[in-house]
Amino acid sequence: MSRPRIICHMHTLLNGKIDGIANPTSVGMRSQKLYFDLFLGKDRFYTKHRGWISGSGTSRALLGSEPGTDLPEPTEPVPAGDFLAAPDARMFYFAVDGSGTLAWDRSSFTYFDVEAHIVELIPASVSDAFKAHLRSVGVSYILAGEEQLDMAQAVRRIGEIFEMDELILGGGGTLNWSMVRDGLCDEISLVLMPTADGETPTNSLFEANEKYSAPVPIQFALKNVEALDDGSVWLRYDVLGPIDDA
Repeated sequence: MSRPRIICHMHTLLNGKIDGIANPTSVGMRSQKLYFDLFLGKDRFYTKHRGWISGSGTSRALLGSEPGTDLPEPTEPVPAGDFLAAPDARMFYFAVDGSGTLAWDRSSFTYFDVEAHIVELIPASVSDAFKAHLRSVGVSYILAGEEQLDMAQAVRRIGEIFEMDELILGGGGTLNWSMVRDGLCDEISLVLMPTADGETPTNSLFEANEKYSAPVPIQFALKNVEALDDGSVWLRYDVLGPIDDA
């Protein structure tokens, strides 16, 4: 089976940042709700997916704790292969975790009014102690790659296991860029908030990290522009790939 169609659906400030002091303001939250409604709301625009995928930084912010590196060794062997605690959940949150350190203390979380079951994307080499911890709290996991997480394999397996033709990519900037750079993203859906804050150390929509993917000029084709009720602008682009003459 080929991978699902992947849409990078994000909301940013006018200066291209995905986080910062403007986000939790009343203006930022109104825009975030419009962003949410497009892919998780009752009358959502993107209807074929059953969840979204985010990087370890985003998950760490949700978790609100330090990496889980001192987990006890399991008293019994951990079964081989994937672990699916809630395969029939209505919505899934796919957490990229190449190092096996997101020690969740719950199996789901609620974003506005949608509950999402957590599914870790990990390489097979992650410790049995970590896998046992995920099992103990009811967090699912999918193995992709041996020593390192293979994102191409991970998204293919998501499509196969959950029978999804569409998958939402929801940041952060490093994951967004590496998936665009590696040909694992088909569309950009960007809600541009009517606010900015001028912060400089915050994260941008796309950020290259030499550990995962280098900078390269990528071309996009504009497919739609729409003004939203609060003054936000919704931009949609097809991803065309690297520019030949760069």
